[in-house]
Amino acid sequence: MGADRGRGARRGTGRALAYAACGVVLLAGCASMPDSGDLRGVESTPRQDTQVRVFAMPPQEDAQSQEIVQGFLEALTSDDPHYETARQYLTADAAKTWEPERATTVLAQGPRIDVARSGSREDSSDLLFTLTGSQVGTVDEQGSYAPADGKYHQSVHLVRDEKTHQWRIDGLPQGVVMGKSDFQRNYTSVNKYYFASNTKGPQTVAVADPVYVRERVDAMTQMVRSLINGPTTWLRPVVRSSFPTGTELQKDVTSLTPDDQSKLTVPLNGKAARVGPTACDNMATQVLFTLENVTPAVDEVELKAGGKQLCALTEEQADDVAERDSGQSPGYLYFVDGKHRLVRISADGSGTKPDPVPGALGTGDKDLQSVAVSRDEYKAAGVGVGGKSLYVGSLTSGGSLGDAVLTSGGATTGDRLTTPSWDAEGDLWVADRNPRDPRLLVLEKGAGEPLKVDAPGLDGRIRDVRVAADGVRIALVVEKGGKQSLLIGRIERGEKSSGHPPVSVQELRATTPELEEVTTMSWAGDSRLVVVGREKGGVQQMRYVQVDGSTPEGPTPAALTGVKEIAASEDDQLPLVAYSEDGIVRLPSGGQWQKVDADGTAPVYPG
Repeated sequence: MGADRGRGARRGTGRALAYAACGVVLLAGCASMPDSGDLRGVESTPRQDTQVRVFAMPPQEDAQSQEIVQGFLEALTSDDPHYETARQYLTADAAKTWEPERATTVLAQGPRIDVARSGSREDSSDLLFTLTGSQVGTVDEQGSYAPADGKYHQSVHLVRDEKTHQWRIDGLPQGVVMGKSDFQRNYTSVNKYYFASNTKGPQTVAVADPVYVRERVDAMTQMVRSLINGPTTWLRPVVRSSFPTGTELQKDVTSLTPDDQSKLTVPLNGKAARVGPTACDNMATQVLFTLENVTPAVDEVELKAGGKQLCALTEEQADDVAERDSGQSPGYLYFVDGKHRLVRISADGSGTKPDPVPGALGTGDKDLQSVAVSRDEYKAAGVGVGGKSLYVGSLTSGGSLGDAVLTSGGATTGDRLTTPSWDAEGDLWVADRNPRDPRLLVLEKGAGEPLKVDAPGLDGRIRDVRVAADGVRIALVVEKGGKQSLLIGRIERGEKSSGHPPVSVQELRATTPELEEVTTMSWAGDSRLVVVGREKGGVQQMRYVQVDGSTPEGPTPAALTGVKEIAASEDDQLPLVAYSEDGIVRLPSGGQWQKVDADGTAPVYPG
């Protein structure tokens, strides 16, 4: 289970939650504790096999104050569903007011524990400890991840019970804190699915909303509850849910499990009792998409309310209800050959010889430096050599090209047009890097007067643009002060005005804060991108990142030197393609990089 795993892989490596003698790790009882002085940091538990269950130990009789603090922190990393063992380290009042689900703070290493300088005598009735570390991320109560940096510094206060003489924690920060390796072992990223609310076409488009859930704590039920609760705050303005307001799981439902036919029954409260067949199918589709990669597998969902069936939907039927990014499989990979023509080759990697595309862009009449192909593969856009002019033409034999649809006034190639990108609506996006008039532009259906896109909070000059297949998210490489950052923004469309829909990009957020140079990027799934970049003082590297800035599970792409451009498909069964020192190369699944065309440049999949 994990965000953006391929549909073809959903029957792959499962995650059975096994109770095996070799698969149980007990925390807190085996730690080596100093008798006095400052404590060393809590060592993060090494990444275990995903089938391992980790159980916490309750506080020992007459445990020292340091042992109480360390035992509590280790209990936070266990598989205890409601943190009952962790609460045993707290006073009764603190246990009632502590809200572990409010937030999760992720540190580079496990938190370091130090005895505060004041009140540090073990024979005192109260003691104060500090927890410190370097933050790398946070997860809020919605499960939404965000990168973070800076120092973590929080206090934990202990008191000694007058009757039992046992140390317990009576003051602590809300939420939980743990090191990165423990976070990766305990949590997994999953995509919830909602429907785009700002699209213009007739097809319902499903949009991925990645959240983190605790992996071995009835993840299926967590995921369904999170889905019903609605989209995360950042995505909410551009998506809708089919679940009526106030819908919840039926009160007596504590766990959801599919039957031996892989059918999951979801009992809902009365708020959902009166939904119609279409709305119910939409709700079931959201559940099926969300649970696609969970183990055990779910092939069919039945929704019930008031003891009566509302509807039942299979996986195949769900694919007819809504269109999803990962459901699209392009026919071709496109690039610019040595003659500056747009050429194509079979997307599945079976072809070896590229052919010029039908139409004017394949004839060589206009020398091209970069291209974009519409998602239906009927049209293409090309930027001429030098970056000054943008052309749009059909991919049909005999199609003419016409005049440029956009011209940049920038003085140099680097100050002119970026590589364009098509969205799901068939609109064409491009940035003009002219320092005197930098603009993010969209051309409706690839034609007409370019519309300037408002981007509040954009600080820097856009170097690259890629619109997600769902049409509601956009990835931008932005340069400022010699550094390049990857930002994700939310596309909002308003009512038409003067014949054009006003469009804006809202709440841009950084997804690769650790990189100071981003060379190239491409969407590589419903909520994942592949990025080529460099950390400060480091070498060029290629990695996958989630739109929320977290690192997805799974291996990174095989190393490749001198990468200038990268292309990936939302269908992760198709090869990763790059323009490098060796020309156009591709990376088949489970294979090594292979040369495709020594003279080719600017590879793209449709989009």
